[in-house]
Amino acid sequence: MAEQQKSKRGRWKAGESGNPKGRTPGTGKVAKLRDSIAAHLPAIITQLVAKAKEGDSQAARLLLERVLPPMKPIEQPTMLILPNDGSLTAKAAAVLTAAAAGELAPSQAAQIITALGTLAKITEVDELAARITALEVMKNGND
Repeated sequence: MAEQQKSKRGRWKAGESGNPKGRTPGTGKVAKLRDSIAAHLPAIITQLVAKAKEGDSQAARLLLERVLPPMKPIEQPTMLILPNDGSLTAKAAAVLTAAAAGELAPSQAAQIITALGTLAKITEVDELAARITALEVMKNGND
């Protein structure tokens, strides 16, 4: 039956497979490697713990990274007054100045700059929509 599905060159026809069910899960190279390592896992962990206790910082880091989630810096809320002249460039410059002065955490500055960029895109869309509406009104008024 499989011979009937093959083309003249010995390959399967487009859209057909010689193994429609696919490879059985857990039989690939990665699964075999994981199984091999899993058999030795208790001894590996014991040895890592022993090395970490002896002062091996790499062993300690490896163990801690797998057990404890990374700590995120605690950022205090900061009041930042941005210029109200309508210029997004001036506002972004104020954010960068505050970050450079240490008044604002770099991650907070990045979030504010991203928000200003999003605001710029929204403003641009609003302005384009208003211009299109004005052009349509002018065109319909001249007809």
